[in-house]
Amino acid sequence: MQSTALALSPSTPFLKLRSKDLLPPSSSSTCNSSPLKSLERGAYNSALLLPLRTTLWLCPASRPNALVPAASSLSSSLLFQRRKEDDTKARAASVPGIPEDDSAELSNTARMLRLGVMFGVWYLLNIYFNIYNKQVLKVYPFPATVTAFQFGCGTVIVLLMWASRLHPFPKLTRSQLATILPLAVAHTMGNLLTNISLGRVAVSFTHTIKAMEPFFTVVFASLFLGEMPSFWVVSSLVPIVGGVALASLAEASFNWIGFGSAMASNLTNQSRSVFSKKFMVNKEEALDNINLFSVMTIMSFMFLAPTAIFLEGFKFTPSYLQSAVSRGLNIKELCVRSLLAGFCFHSYQQVSYGTLQMVSPVTHSVGNCVKRVVVIVSYVIFFQTPISPVNSLGTALALAGVFLYSNAKRMKPKLKIS
Repeated sequence: MQSTALALSPSTPFLKLRSKDLLPPSSSSTCNSSPLKSLERGAYNSALLLPLRTTLWLCPASRPNALVPAASSLSSSLLFQRRKEDDTKARAASVPGIPEDDSAELSNTARMLRLGVMFGVWYLLNIYFNIYNKQVLKVYPFPATVTAFQFGCGTVIVLLMWASRLHPFPKLTRSQLATILPLAVAHTMGNLLTNISLGRVAVSFTHTIKAMEPFFTVVFASLFLGEMPSFWVVSSLVPIVGGVALASLAEASFNWIGFGSAMASNLTNQSRSVFSKKFMVNKEEALDNINLFSVMTIMSFMFLAPTAIFLEGFKFTPSYLQSAVSRGLNIKELCVRSLLAGFCFHSYQQVSYGTLQMVSPVTHSVGNCVKRVVVIVSYVIFFQTPISPVNSLGTALALAGVFLYSNAKRMKPKLKIS
């Protein structure tokens, strides 16, 4: 028989048991005197262990289980109290000096602080990319070569990230590569068309046109995914389309190549988003956002590098660089700004994908809209670009429509439930 111990302390209440409650009247008093005296003495000691085996040994053999019910009941109550106290101490010791509510509040505060830093870095890198990229395209009007160089910088960063194990290297299968291939093509075309637009028109106008991305998202989602938009989603598209049209009429740097390439970039970027939802349905084979973006960057560089040489020629020959210097182009400044633009180009998209893992798509969409506002204001201040009141009104109207669209997407599940 396994022995069980009772631990009594001066703070433990003790009830003196009567012999008639434990034994029948015909039993002798010797069976209950010694154990009860031992228990009474133990109630006033600092700690006393009284095994049940001792209790049974003191009783006659004819009644070996006379005191077991009482001792077992007392043992269970005392051990339950001791276990409860130990659990309380263990919970208190898990976060020393900090209650549970305060610990959860600190955790939420740290998460919000980290999220705020990531949004700030995302915006700052995007501002610097648009400034450096515009300066490069002004003196070096070869958007395919510039975009291929930016994808090359991103490829180097990705390889260094995997080599230093800052992020795990993905194990790709043929089915995954076949799935990512059309996404990479759309990613390549979207960035190339954006750079074509940035080289032709003002940065503020390009970002105003790119505010029409929700319009193409709704169209593609209804055509290819069968997702019918709600009334509020369709209503939010009206100020977006109207604002872009108003800004286009009043834009001083307007030309059809810049306008058309910005619209085409909306088309390719949103088709990439919709097709990624359609193709990446197998969660076991799906990559995380950072690795997916990294693989698309390497594929885009492999696609665009030979295409840029075919379309624009090799623009880094000594003869071309010498002719560029004779025209007043500072080669050193061009290389430095191209490297900075390439670094910011990949980094801001990497941070954007990392932010998307921490927040919902609707919150990310709102953050992207705020990013456009920050980029437009920063560009106007840095380049001292004159903007007419009608242009400002159109831009504000389009961006307000994007905010309404984000709120309408958030309201959609509630309408379904009701």
